Amino acid sequence: MSEENKHHATAAAILPLVGGAQNVTSVAHCMTRLRLGLRDRSLVQDEPLKALPAVMGVVEDDTYQIVLGPGTVARVTPEFEALVEAGRAGAAPDRGDDPVTAEALAAQGAALRAERKARNATPFKLFLRRIANIFVPLIPALIGCGIIAGLNGLLINLHWLPGITPALAAVASGFMALIAVFVGYNTAKEFGGTPILGGAVASIVVYAGVAKVEAFGQQLSPGQGGVLGALGAAWLAVYVEKWCRRRVPEALDVLVTPTVTVLVAGLATLFGLMFLAGEVSAWIGDAADWLLSHGGAGAGFLLGGLFLPLVMLGLHQALIPIHTTLIEGAGFTVLLPILAMAGAGQVGAAIAIYLRLPRNTSIRTTIKSALWPGFLGVGEPLIYGVSLPLGRPFITACAGGAFGGAFVGLFNQLGTDVGSTAIGPSGWALFPLLDGNHGPGRTIAVYAAGLLVGYVAGFLATYWFGFTKAMLTELDAAPEAPADDRPAPEERVAEKV
Repeated sequence: MSEENKHHATAAAILPLVGGAQNVTSVAHCMTRLRLGLRDRSLVQDEPLKALPAVMGVVEDDTYQIVLGPGTVARVTPEFEALVEAGRAGAAPDRGDDPVTAEALAAQGAALRAERKARNATPFKLFLRRIANIFVPLIPALIGCGIIAGLNGLLINLHWLPGITPALAAVASGFMALIAVFVGYNTAKEFGGTPILGGAVASIVVYAGVAKVEAFGQQLSPGQGGVLGALGAAWLAVYVEKWCRRRVPEALDVLVTPTVTVLVAGLATLFGLMFLAGEVSAWIGDAADWLLSHGGAGAGFLLGGLFLPLVMLGLHQALIPIHTTLIEGAGFTVLLPILAMAGAGQVGAAIAIYLRLPRNTSIRTTIKSALWPGFLGVGEPLIYGVSLPLGRPFITACAGGAFGGAFVGLFNQLGTDVGSTAIGPSGWALFPLLDGNHGPGRTIAVYAAGLLVGYVAGFLATYWFGFTKAMLTELDAAPEAPADDRPAPEERVAEKV
């Protein structure tokens, strides 16, 4: 089967299991997940869906998220969208299977939905989710430009291809030079304004002519305030635009509203937001430097150990603008390689679970399929399919991440900065994006050693402390033969996540 047909087949298999085209209200994707808005959650057939070969797991949040892995999700999503559109238009063939489940599953789905909404629909988490929606679409460009920047740095250090390196520098730096514009565009889109007006106001931040403007007794500099200034400027533009829409007559709206929006928000950006956001950006950079230069191993231990619980609570989204600000200011973020150690702890824990449960073929099968994605930084299958449902192994996996983070943090304290030029990748996939203050060799060596520490610590903590005797008695038993040849999917995942 060709790659195109394979992705089409995956999309075609998923659609009826989520209730069909009429049950899908929105389709989007991130780095690893197909994110679906659903009319009726009870129409989803969870177990058959998780049993599909291409599906690594499912996660319930404000959307129903199907974990497909990096690369695959970007190819399956357009196929899925096409099937949904065809189904809504009546062009999709009737598959003959009614996706409606029994009453018990309907009640279970309703309970899960209510629990998830109650847990994650707080105003603060909703605000963080909106902030994440602004920055997540920028990640592919950050990754691509970051890898090109790393390649260009290597060529410069080796004195190779001197005629090409200036061109590569331009390709790698162009996006970062204008990232404020994209942040402004996405901000206006997310908060209900006209996206191009948000981009127009945010472009003031990077315009070279701002060097002639004085605010708070200081000359402004192009880019001052960075992405935080752009975010604030675009949010203000949305507020002004909505104010105008409510008050300006329709006959004058097309002329007055855009003009007033750009003028008011633009002047506020120049004479207030750029300076204030610049101070905040500088404080974030200084705080990160201080934290790792003084806290070192202790700070790394806390960051590496607590990152996955933050993800579970949805609070990790607050780190995205911090990462972006650090990349914009220093060229790399020193926080991401430390946080990446959390995934190393999960990998080590999964190997320990595999060895501790030799007769549980279901869990061992899940681990075998999810382990290599885990090495590459795709941790959802291991988290939601293995460690989190088991309970204690999730805690010991976090301990492994803590020790890996402590190792990398210690080297930061000793003067070796280990940073990433982009956000998104983790694990082995982060190697091409690594950068620091002592060249790529030492940076890569420290990061690789940190991963090894995380693997070993997660393994040892889980092997010796991840199971009680009662857990081993319950879990390490040969399961009854299932009705077909496919191993029974791990239960309790959806209920606990």
